[in-house]
Amino acid sequence: MTVSIKLVSDPAEIVGIFKLHQANLSTTLSAEEAANEGFLSAQYDLNFLQRMNQISPAVIAVTNDVVVGYVLVATTDVRHEHPLLADLFNTIDRWPFEGGVLGNRRYVVCGQLCVAKAYRGMGLVQHMYGYLARELSDQFDCVITDVALNNPRSLRAHLKSGFIVCGQVPYGDIDWYLVLCDWRKRLVS
Repeated sequence: MTVSIKLVSDPAEIVGIFKLHQANLSTTLSAEEAANEGFLSAQYDLNFLQRMNQISPAVIAVTNDVVVGYVLVATTDVRHEHPLLADLFNTIDRWPFEGGVLGNRRYVVCGQLCVAKAYRGMGLVQHMYGYLARELSDQFDCVITDVALNNPRSLRAHLKSGFIVCGQVPYGDIDWYLVLCDWRKRLVS
């Protein structure tokens, strides 16, 4: 089975993202499945996903015209349109890092990452983040996101993709790891 990595280019692909998103929300999964397989914390509606993709298309993994993975790209243009994203951007802007604050860096936020259960363990996270780096590293120095402390599978996938943990922070009633992949030091493939 061939999986292609690309940018969203068709409105049907955004609907595919939405379906995968809905199937992997922490509120949709059993506690056991969320603990074992990982989960999504932020709930987005279809209109918000369409707006995000108009500004900066997501990286998707596709097989047979079905979206089986995605990395949502959140720029400052959408930072105030979702409470968890607003909290994340505000945290990043104040976070001390390498003698300054992350807000002084040219960064883009991964607004969410998901891979369909049947496609996990195939390296799609690394491939999608590598594609993102190739597409955006001329505009941004790094990609930053957060991972819920109780989502170890997601943290392992991010670390394997070249991210480092910058620290822990509480917001939105959840405790998070703030993680960063510095594209100036290393491009993931």
